[in-house]
Amino acid sequence: MKFTVSQSSLMKALSVVSKGMGANSTLPILSGIYIKAADGTLEFQTNNLTISIRHLIPANVEEPGETVVSGKVLSNIVKNLSDAAVTFEGGERTIEISCDKSTFRLNTLSAGDWSGFPEVNPERQIELPCDLLSTMVDKVYKVTSKESSRPILQGILLTVEDNTIRLVATDSFRLAVCDASVESPADEAFRAIVSGNVFHDVLNMPTLEDSIQIGITESQVVFTFGPTTFVSRRIEGNFPDYKQLLPASCATAVDIDVAEFAAALKRVSVIALTNASVRFDIDADGRLMKLSASSPEQGESSEIMNTDVEGQSLSIALNYHYVFDCVNAVSGSKSLRLELQGSTQPGIFKSNGEVNYLYLLMPVRL
Repeated sequence: MKFTVSQSSLMKALSVVSKGMGANSTLPILSGIYIKAADGTLEFQTNNLTISIRHLIPANVEEPGETVVSGKVLSNIVKNLSDAAVTFEGGERTIEISCDKSTFRLNTLSAGDWSGFPEVNPERQIELPCDLLSTMVDKVYKVTSKESSRPILQGILLTVEDNTIRLVATDSFRLAVCDASVESPADEAFRAIVSGNVFHDVLNMPTLEDSIQIGITESQVVFTFGPTTFVSRRIEGNFPDYKQLLPASCATAVDIDVAEFAAALKRVSVIALTNASVRFDIDADGRLMKLSASSPEQGESSEIMNTDVEGQSLSIALNYHYVFDCVNAVSGSKSLRLELQGSTQPGIFKSNGEVNYLYLLMPVRL
């Protein structure tokens, strides 16, 4: 095997497929990157038994062949090379990598032991705009659970129906829902539960194009964009019926200026070192909202905001870390609406725009 490729193109390819390398695997080959050179094209593959990634780039191939190289070592070498042509030669037991004045000789693994890329024939498939989908995933990704005991909560529910794309995530303490209109809806309703980490990794890859195809089989979900194919296991189970948590009306609604609210919350929460609770006192008559926090060790803090209030006066306490996640998700918006049922019922933040956003948060005891 012998081929030559630019350092920048090679580095981008490795950054794409590295997401699929096994970490601390007992099988060394799962920590490797499979490379196949043929017909002016380099094919890179990784597989960690949960996800598989394939990426293609053009190259000057003088001798076709295939090999498996340590992904970590290869990535560390390539990122430190100068921006010049990189030549690979060998492959059966060792491979020589040369670039400018640098030369490396690496031990390789047998390509015959590589499992091969999974053959996936999606039962359903849909094409969506990457920019819109990426924006939506960023708004709900942090709400996915980090606990492995309930895998279903580590996923993001994706539905496309009636010209609307919707993403939903929950960790049982809070719920995020965002939806937007799409110009190319599916003929039938599309529904899949995708790992939040997978969704986030896919939509942050440097090879994304204008659109991405998402296909599903009984056990897998496949993302295809340009020269990249990303296959992941589907999360099995039934996603929580989040719609039953959303009330039809509210007792109190407060319209909040996002920038002013973010600054006030940041100042008040400085005191809340050991207790992450911030109290919201809504004064309907005075059209005011008071934020306050207290700590036995540090003291107290409070700030009053002028707001538009509909309904009755209410008080509620919320975890300010979770509130900040909501504020960051709507950072591009000017206004945010807080709807309340009572001090022991969830608070609901809403923001409308190109992407409509709803964030439900369980209260903390007053």
